[in-house]
Amino acid sequence: MAPHPGQLKPGIQAVHIRGLVRRFGTKTILDGVELDIAEGEFVALLGKSGSGKSTFLRALAGLDREVEGTGILGVPENLSVVFQDARLLPWRSVIQNVTLGLPGTPAQDRGKRALAEVGLKGREDAWPNQLSGGEQQRVALARSLVREPALLLADEPFGALDALTRLKMHDLLRELCARHRPAVLLVTHDVDEAISLADRVLVLEEGRFIEDLRIDFPTRRDHGDARFAQYRARLLSRLGVDVPGRKVPKVLEASQ
Repeated sequence: MAPHPGQLKPGIQAVHIRGLVRRFGTKTILDGVELDIAEGEFVALLGKSGSGKSTFLRALAGLDREVEGTGILGVPENLSVVFQDARLLPWRSVIQNVTLGLPGTPAQDRGKRALAEVGLKGREDAWPNQLSGGEQQRVALARSLVREPALLLADEPFGALDALTRLKMHDLLRELCARHRPAVLLVTHDVDEAISLADRVLVLEEGRFIEDLRIDFPTRRDHGDARFAQYRARLLSRLGVDVPGRKVPKVLEASQ
């Protein structure tokens, strides 16, 4: 059994992993995974269903103590996790959910500021069942960011939202990450979501990363941009999705 991830020494890396293995019986889900994430870097993780994306995230979060590793597994102690469902306590108010586990009056002030950041100023005393799905996820984001985490782990946090709300949440997450500068690992099934948000996109297959693609836009990210389409084609190809008439763009061949 691997020890709980320890705090890293100050430096440019927020995550440093070598030789991470996770088995369920005789089935190997993570097979010697290696990964570095820099401070403030946003990384998205794609993969087919059952590829081990959520297993990997749970290992980083310290929620799975059965991982093995012959090298280093280092993550910040100060981390937060956002799940697909908001996981709010229904018997606590919005502000109480945000500040759960934070002591004293200063926590209330921090919680109010966090709620204002996610557009929920004035809803501090509301109950979770009075909020829409998108509003509940905003509370979950506020709860995570109020602790000023060095690492934010997000497991398909927008998967249950409608398309329009998802786009709004993308803008919000992008803005909050630019302001707070945590390192981020986002697990998603949505290729466009990964390209829209991340600095790098990883593809996990058969327990290993088969793609580590740097996302580089000279200007604002636009789904209609030719480079966006090139990244999409590249990643869909790595996910085994056949896009008729599409080849791996030459501009991306160097990343192979």
